[in-house]
Parts: sequence; structure tokens; C-alpha cells
Amino acid sequence: MKQRIPLTEGWTVSLGETTSDTIPNEAVPRHVRDALPISAEVPGTVHTDLLRAGLIDDPYLDRNELSLDWIGRQEWVWSSVVEHSPDGRRATLAFDGLDTVATVFVNGAEVLRTRNMHRRYSVDVTRHLVEGDNRLDVRVASAWAYGEAERERIGRLPNAYPAPFNYLRKSACNFGWDWGPTLVTAGIWRQAWLLLDDGARIAEVRPQVTVEGPTGAVHVDVDIDGVVEGATAELTVDGSLLSSAPLAGGTSVAVDGTVDRPRLWWPHGLGDQPLSDLTVVLRDAAGDEIDRWSSTIAFRSIRLDASPDAEGTAFVLEVNGATVPIRGANWIPDDCFLPRVDEARLRARITQAVGQNTNLLRVWGGGVYESDEFYRVCDELGVLVWQDFLFACAAYPEDPALADEVVAEARDNVARLMPHPSLVLWNGNNENIWGHEDWGWKDLLGDRPWGAWYYLDALPDVVRTVDPARPYWPGSPYSGSMEIHPNDPDHALQHIWDVWNERDWSVYRDYRPRFASEFGWQAPPTWSTLRRSVRDDPMTPTSPGVLHHQKANDGNGKLRRGLEPHLPVPQDMADWHYAMQLNQAWAVRAGVEWFRSLRPRNFGTIVWQLNDCWPVTSWATVDGDGRLKPAWYGQREAQRTRLLTIQPHDDGLDVIAVNDGGETWRESVIVRRIGFDGAEKASFTVRLIADRFGAARARIPAEVATPGDPGAELLAAETATGVRATWAFAEDRELALAPDALTATVDRDGADALVRLAASSYVRGVCVFADRIDPAAEASDQAFDLLPGETRVIRVSDVPRGRESELLDRPVLRHVGDLLARAGGVTPPVSRG
Repeated sequence: MKQRIPLTEGWTVSLGETTSDTIPNEAVPRHVRDALPISAEVPGTVHTDLLRAGLIDDPYLDRNELSLDWIGRQEWVWSSVVEHSPDGRRATLAFDGLDTVATVFVNGAEVLRTRNMHRRYSVDVTRHLVEGDNRLDVRVASAWAYGEAERERIGRLPNAYPAPFNYLRKSACNFGWDWGPTLVTAGIWRQAWLLLDDGARIAEVRPQVTVEGPTGAVHVDVDIDGVVEGATAELTVDGSLLSSAPLAGGTSVAVDGTVDRPRLWWPHGLGDQPLSDLTVVLRDAAGDEIDRWSSTIAFRSIRLDASPDAEGTAFVLEVNGATVPIRGANWIPDDCFLPRVDEARLRARITQAVGQNTNLLRVWGGGVYESDEFYRVCDELGVLVWQDFLFACAAYPEDPALADEVVAEARDNVARLMPHPSLVLWNGNNENIWGHEDWGWKDLLGDRPWGAWYYLDALPDVVRTVDPARPYWPGSPYSGSMEIHPNDPDHALQHIWDVWNERDWSVYRDYRPRFASEFGWQAPPTWSTLRRSVRDDPMTPTSPGVLHHQKANDGNGKLRRGLEPHLPVPQDMADWHYAMQLNQAWAVRAGVEWFRSLRPRNFGTIVWQLNDCWPVTSWATVDGDGRLKPAWYGQREAQRTRLLTIQPHDDGLDVIAVNDGGETWRESVIVRRIGFDGAEKASFTVRLIADRFGAARARIPAEVATPGDPGAELLAAETATGVRATWAFAEDRELALAPDALTATVDRDGADALVRLAASSYVRGVCVFADRIDPAAEASDQAFDLLPGETRVIRVSDVPRGRESELLDRPVLRHVGDLLARAGGVTPPVSRG
């Protein structure tokens, strides 16, 4: 009988040996050395073990990160005792993830060496185990030291960062990124197991699920570890036996079955997400069960259309034969210490993605292949997943040892993730082909290989061999051919970063990408997250802790330069925080709306980024403590299934209806030019018909689109069902916004507070920063406008009783008119009803 024993209890961690590649153990703080060994969690990391023992300060707070670099430069040893009674069964030691350069010993005998964080490992240890207690040691060398030694051996290759992450198979952002700290981890980061069997077990199952017409097909490749004479593999779906096949003396078998008229799995918003239970049972010649493997699957088809067209090269995903416009977000590891990211946290974060109308998450290539729980939640919630292979922002050596690791890692993870219907695309790398072309690499490389073989040969071969039902693309950005510039706007994928790095967000309208797979804008985290993680006194945009939590090169300078065209840059910390968060919301909304308005030229946007791995000023719309920034709400509005937007075109303005739904959208739209006091200056009515997954546009007549007073008028377009778009004729800093135009009252509704807002004239950029009252408090809307005479009720959860009135006070309740007045030296009173 097979037995699967988790090895989670009784672990300790201690210092390993000092070597020529590590810092001396004497460099480790004395109080840490004296306390070791300490208890360790598995799965876990050395940082979290030390933190739990009270031996280090929280690296996420203040500037503590800087004093903890020694942790990643040491060798560490995890030890445990495993009780075992040999009973004739085979014993296999299995690790779902070791971080990273590890040697495993059983009773002092070396049984395994690993050099890859991203692979699973198993080894037969039957002959090494004895009756009673067995000592298990996992010795993990310094990843810093290993990477630096490999760089010295192979030669220095171009890299966007100074760390040697491109010389070993470890999460690149562990070594620091422009949004992440340098916290080089080590440990048994995924589950460890002792497997006992009678000499045979299912080693791997690779299901391919396809749909052709009314028929769903399931093809399953099954690999067996061991040999069983007369064995048979059975395939069942939802409890119904579809077929079986004999192993015929081999160690692998293919089993096929069909399901008539299966219910189809769809991305959320386009249909349901029915999941089916797939089971493979291995039986011996007598029909007795030897082993079984189970997973959920779903029936859906996926196709990538990257064909040439009149404008260049398309990049369009089709699910079940239907074009699916992508409204996406980039995903990074949700914590620097990955074992802390459990299923509940993943579900919360992915639910936040669904809440902002995001239908695809791109798992970025500088992180990890995510956990099975991540993909399972995406399966359940109907979120598509684009999975990068793990290469980012560097030239990678094609050294034989590293190349072997890459191929083994790719095959392992492609096979592991095949059951998940949410997974729709494999992508070869992040920005490496672009870097080779534009970042000065060629002069440094000469004729040395830089990773192209991985993206153009090795990885597509793995996908074609193991997972042929899913599309593969060599890189992001990549234009479909090495003969075309990889970031060409007419061909497939484009990353747009000079807008943030050099210009301001209004410049998004200079771009016409076929598919924008990266673009974004920074802002600080929510106030309560910032205050929890930084204890500067006084706290300013340039105080030490705040600056340490800004990892982007000249990040604060870029924030300022990107704000100045739109708003005066405030010096008060509360005003600075509000202005920068509001500007991020506007930037994200402007970019997504513009790119969507280009339909049918453009069929996808992926905002950088959804989440953070720690509390930091970054491009995330959900901050490192899981709180929603105003940009989350801005992206939610820009990603509505039915979007109405006003955009410049050919020296005029168009009103555009973008329809990402599966049914035609037909509505009349009235466009009015009004004064900030509500007086109508001109109007225009048009009926727009937007086909499913299409768009329709109409030119706004000049007499409507031309203001008499640009600083005191706006356009407001609205459908009968309340879908709205607005257009201001001047930058916010030039608008005649009344500082006292907003009146607010508050009531209680059970556990929630209701903030009732009324606008006597045009009010711009309203935010209710409820987390300033309590970290758990959250408003139902942020970064919105109110037209003259309009009222709105904002529901705020988790406001402590007795503190509701604080929702009406600055700095909780903010709007642009108030900010402009304060920048001019006037502090207007709060208007309460």
C-alpha cells in the first residue's frame, strides 16, 4: 500500500560551515550564533525562522533590510529525525522545492544535490533508512556565493541589476528589484515527503483536455516509477470510467477518452467555470489498486492568433473559439518569503483582481512558477493565467550545466501545471530579447550566447512535446520574428516604459500597441501600510525610511515629474500622499482606456502590476499589506466590460463604446458640454452599436467639443443605463474647481458607515482614505468625479463605532479643489451637510 508522509515536524536550522565562498560565521551577530540551532518551519525560509525566534528585526520595517544581508551569504543546515520501520516497501524522499543550492543527507550519506529552486526532486532512500530514528540533513549553500562563483567561471554577462541571479535557477527578484528588497532566501520552501510503496507508483500524469465541436477529449500520458506486470491505467472523469489501457510491461502509457457535450469553462464575465474531477488509477493484474492520481480539469479550447495582418502582427487570445479581449495585470511573488503565501492569501488577492475586472494574470518571469493553489483559485474564479518561464532582464549563459537545469525545470513545471484550464499561454522570458536589442548588450557580449537558444529552441520544444495544446510565445516583448524589433508597436507585444521613466502619463496616447503587456505608474502604498512599515519622525517624501521603501531609480523624481503637468507638487506629506496616489489612478485609467479605444487594433492590456511583495512605493494597485490603492479603483473603471470613453482623434474628439461582452451593445449616448456649475452649453446625441468584443465610435461635433472656457467646462457623455465618460479641456492645475463644492454627511448602516456626498459644482478626484481611521477600513469607491448637482453614497466597511465623523475630515476626505486651494495657500473648511 502506498503511503505519503509529510515531513513537516521536528525541524531545526543551524549555521553550516564557513567556506571560502561565504562570510565567516564570526560575522553572524553573536546573539544569533548563541541561540542556534532553533526550531524551523517546513515549508519555510531561514529569514522567517530567525524572525519567529526573535533573533532578527522585521526586514520589511524601516531600513532593517540593510542589516540582514549576512543571512543570504551563509550556509544553513536544516535537520530532522524521521522514525521509520522497514517493512519491505520502497522509501522515496521527495521535495517539492529546495531553495536553492542544497545537499541532502540521510544518516550521514549524501543522497541528493540540487541547484534549482524551481524543480521537484525525489530519490530512493530505502537502503539508507534503518529501524527507528533516521537523521535527515539538508545543507543549503549561499546562493550569493554560488552565483558569484558561476559568474567568475563563465564570465560576466549583461544584467539590469548587479546581482548574479542569471547564473543560477533561483527567483531573480530575491536579489532585489526596482520594487523589491534584497533578501536572498534559503530553505525547504515547499513541502517535503517520505513516500512508501510496494515497488511501483504513479510518478507523473500529463492530461491534455481539448474541445472539438460538441466533443470533449481527454488524453492522459501516465509515467510509472517502477514496474508491475500486467498493470492497467484507468481514466475516470466525474466518476465515470472513460477508458483503460495496459502498461504492457513498460513504465508509461497513454489513455484516451471522450465526453459528449461537456459544459465549457469560460473566463469570468463570459460564462461559468465548471470543473471536472479527473482520476487515474493504476491497478495490478488482479485488479487491485496500486496507486491513484487526481486533479480537477475543465473543458475549453485555447488558441493564440499571432498571424500577420494589414497592420503588422496580431496578438489575440481565443477561448472556445471566441475572441477574448484581455484586461490584465502582472503578478509578482506576493511575499519575499514565499511559504507565507497560503491559499487564503492567494484567494484574497485573486479575488481583488476579479473585483477590478481583470481577466488575466501574467506570472512574471523574475519570480516563481506559482503554487498549485494559485492556479486552482484561478480555475475556480475564471482568471486566465499567462505563465512566463523564469528569465528576466538579463543575458543568461547557455553553459551546459545551466542549460540542463533549464530544460529539466521547464519540463517539470509544464507537466505540473497542465491540468489547469486557467493556464492559457507559456511565455519564454521577460524583456531579454528587447534587452539584447536595445540595452547595449551586444557590445558586451561579442559572439557569446545570451539565452536565445532557450527562448527560440529549448522552451518551445518542451511545450510542443509535453503540452502541445497550449500556445507558446518566445518573449515579452517580442514581435514574432527576430528580424523585427522586439518592441515594435505594430507587431504583437509591446512594453511601454518611457512614459513613466521620462515623460508623463498623457503620453500614453502617442502609442498604438497591438497588445500592451507592460505599462504602469507608481504611487506610495496606502497610508496605514506606510505608517506600519516606516516610523520616520517626521515622515516626509524624502525621509530615510520612506526613501528606502522606494526602490526605483530616481523614483521620487519620476513621481514629481509625472505629477507636475497635472497638479502642483505639494510639500505637506498628507497632500503629497493624496496627489501621488490620485495621479497613479489617473495614469492607469488613461492608459487602459486609450489602448482599449484602439479596438480592433489592440486586443489586450496588462497593467504593471497587481500586487507587491512588501510595503513599498511601487506600480502595484494592491499594496504590500493587501490594501487597495486608488489606482485599483481607476483600473476597475477602465476595465469595465462596457466602457464609454472620450478620446482625441484627428484634431477632434470621439466618443467610443468598447464592448468586451459576448452580446452586442446598442445604446444612445448623449454628450453634453457643461459648465462646472452644471449649465449646459451644447449637446449631441448618437446611437452606438458595438458588436461583441468590438467597439464603435462617433465624432463629437466641433460645436460640442470646443469649449468657451477650457478651465471651467467639461464634456459628459452618458448612456440611458448610466455608463459615463467625461473629458476635461485643461489640466487639473488649471481648472476653476471650487474648494467648497463638496458637502458630506455620514450615517451608520450596521457594521458599515455610509458617506453621502453632494456636489454643488464639478468635483474632481474624490478619495475617502478610510484606512487613516482604522487599517481595516475600506471605501467602496475612490478617485471618482461628481458632476454638478450629483450625489453619491460611499459605503465604508470596518469603521469603528464612534469614529464615523472622521470620514468627513481632511486628510480622510479629499478632492482636487481642496488640494489646489491648499497649494495656493488657502485651507478651505470641510463642508458638512
